[in-house]
Amino acid sequence: MSVRAVAFDCDGVLADAGSSWAVIHSHFGTGDATLLKAFLNREISDEEFMRDDIGQWKKVQPKIHRDELFRCYSGVRLMEGARDVVELLKERGVHVVIISAGVDLFVSTIASMLAVDDWASNGFSYDDEGYLMDEGVCRVPAWDKGEMIQKLIRINGFDPSEVVSVGDSSMDLSMHVPGSKFIGFNPTRDEAHLAFEEADVPVVPGPDLRDIWPILFHGEKFPKDV
Repeated sequence: MSVRAVAFDCDGVLADAGSSWAVIHSHFGTGDATLLKAFLNREISDEEFMRDDIGQWKKVQPKIHRDELFRCYSGVRLMEGARDVVELLKERGVHVVIISAGVDLFVSTIASMLAVDDWASNGFSYDDEGYLMDEGVCRVPAWDKGEMIQKLIRINGFDPSEVVSVGDSSMDLSMHVPGSKFIGFNPTRDEAHLAFEEADVPVVPGPDLRDIWPILFHGEKFPKDV
């Protein structure tokens, strides 16, 4: 069957940034590898992980305004070929969405730049003056992104075989719901390489997103004049 919908992860796939959470950590000079490892091992929840991240930032700067968080992303760029791929998919009538466990301040900007059809991600809560509160907002569980794919299929009446997901991490494999397709793109962690190998999914090394095209469309080369 033809491709009717493509669901992209954002960080490391559409955007040339390993993690939108890590970008904020870089801004504040924070980060805890032990917590990251615990999260990757599913020892702590999304909510706990977000709360810990926010706590680290607030130890450095107790009051953090939404605008400052937004400015953290000023230098982040699109992945090579991302705009071309999304534009051509949309020209062909393919429904394009972003499903990300990243930060909504960032993901919404990428979604707007690429004019995708829909997007979902996680984020923060703020007080009435726009200052960051202690709890994150989890809309897309990192290890259960398939819930959003199932919703996409149900709302739009797609057959799972018409849906392709593209991600760079082992967590993104949760988008690979039964009957659908998955492409591993630009994996950077060893555990992602291993997970993709074990799942027996096609893998595109990156960094040019246009290289997924022959997998999406059965050997078709991406047009050079796009």
